[in-house]
Amino acid sequence: MVATTDITTADGVVRGIRGRRVSRWRSIPFAAAPVGDLRFRAPQPTQPWSGVRDATDFGYAAMQHRDGARIGPRQQQPTGEDCLTLNVTAPNEPSITPRPVMVFIHGGGYMIGTSALRLYSGGRLSVRGDVIVVSINYRLGAFGYVDFGEFSTPESPFDSNLGLRDQVAALEWVQRNIGAFGGDPNNVTIFGESAGAHAVLSLMCTPAAAGLFHRGIAQSAPADWAPTQVEARLFARRCLDELGVSPENAASALRTLGANDIRRGVDRAVSTVMHEQPGLFPIAPVVDGDYLPTSLITAFTEGTAHRVPLIIGTNRDEATLFVRFDDTLPTTPDRMRWLLRHVDQALSEGGDSPGFSKLGQIMPTSPERLHDTLADSAIESRVTSAYPGFPGKKATVRMGGDFTFWRPSVRVMEAHSRFAPTYAYRYDFAPRAIQLAGFGATHALDLVPVFGAVDSVVGRAMTAAGGYRAFRSVSHQFQDNWLSFARTGSPLPNWPAYTEDRRATMIIDAPGRVEDDPERTKRLAWQGVRIPALT
Repeated sequence: MVATTDITTADGVVRGIRGRRVSRWRSIPFAAAPVGDLRFRAPQPTQPWSGVRDATDFGYAAMQHRDGARIGPRQQQPTGEDCLTLNVTAPNEPSITPRPVMVFIHGGGYMIGTSALRLYSGGRLSVRGDVIVVSINYRLGAFGYVDFGEFSTPESPFDSNLGLRDQVAALEWVQRNIGAFGGDPNNVTIFGESAGAHAVLSLMCTPAAAGLFHRGIAQSAPADWAPTQVEARLFARRCLDELGVSPENAASALRTLGANDIRRGVDRAVSTVMHEQPGLFPIAPVVDGDYLPTSLITAFTEGTAHRVPLIIGTNRDEATLFVRFDDTLPTTPDRMRWLLRHVDQALSEGGDSPGFSKLGQIMPTSPERLHDTLADSAIESRVTSAYPGFPGKKATVRMGGDFTFWRPSVRVMEAHSRFAPTYAYRYDFAPRAIQLAGFGATHALDLVPVFGAVDSVVGRAMTAAGGYRAFRSVSHQFQDNWLSFARTGSPLPNWPAYTEDRRATMIIDAPGRVEDDPERTKRLAWQGVRIPALT
């Protein structure tokens, strides 16, 4: 018999599994299923239920390609639109005071991923830090991050920033209910990796999220993904083209087409844009001037982001994973040259979210004029000179990772440190087997030590060629700093705050150390470089 445990939430009783050290509740709904007339609408309150709701197993992952919803070896979670659920992991040991709460937001480029991934269960983190761990789902891809608002009608309205709104709704659920699980609603830390880290920063810039969390951790954030509303609508029209739908029929078609048909059409549009314009990612929260008033970089620079403590950093070898498994970043010489000749540096004096009206004033209006204007650009030579060995593969791959993740994260560090405590890190460690495979400290590798999975099957495989003790020590560095931050708002005392004068950065390695202004030459080379605009 499996031991169970019941908790009464504001919506009804949920039944979870009581394990040896932690109890888990899975796929608790935090909003109504966004199906039927609620497709492409802001999340709505869930309907309370009577009796006991089974929360011992997972429901649906968000709509995505089925390979993105893998939760274990040869194991895939079913996908569906009814996906707005979250999971709670809590220590079994009683506590006389409410526990800190850590809410994890999964990555996957806003296209794939699920909170049901075994790595994200949070049991080891919960026990080591005596914290409550919450992991959330949110709508992805076509259903969460394409702005079809231009095609709204009074009978069929569409809302924007649905994935971001889902995350806010999940945090509202935490405020209403986490006390019943022993958590402290006044001590909530949001943390995420990759797109999940971008979501952390987006929530810090979203007025509706004010007061719903108290600190943030952003691991490998592509921090300047921020399509303007005009860019987002341009991309939405490309999605309609892929779906074979005219703008006049969009409202009806988007309500009635099959979910997988819509998903596949938008996936094709994303792939086309990313290969046509290296360095650009069209699926992200939209700067609509309302729910997300400004770009993230603008909000942090102007001090309008929520002034909560922040840990932010990247991995040393971010892009090596993408070269092998998801060839979408600017990691070849041709892509990098295209990117550096098209980066929107002209906008650096006028902000980060100009809109097409301003673009029309400063951008050449024909391919010939564009080529002539950019031919003598100094950006390419300045950046490439900071990477000896370019156009060799190793240097180019490092450039692609730095452009996507490190460059914009530095801008957030600089800006937020003027208004709130900010702590910067770089993750350098890779077990020997990972090094021999050519990855190094690649994208997402940090998730294994953060969640204490060094002793898992995956962790043991990574250390099969040696490095187990070092990897374990790295895991302790991550967890002890993350947990101290979640409890107090500060990492351990040996980690100084980031300032623009010193730029102290914790290098998480075996052993760890603090470096001031690491990679200064590269940091200066990237100054003023912006993500290109969608054309």
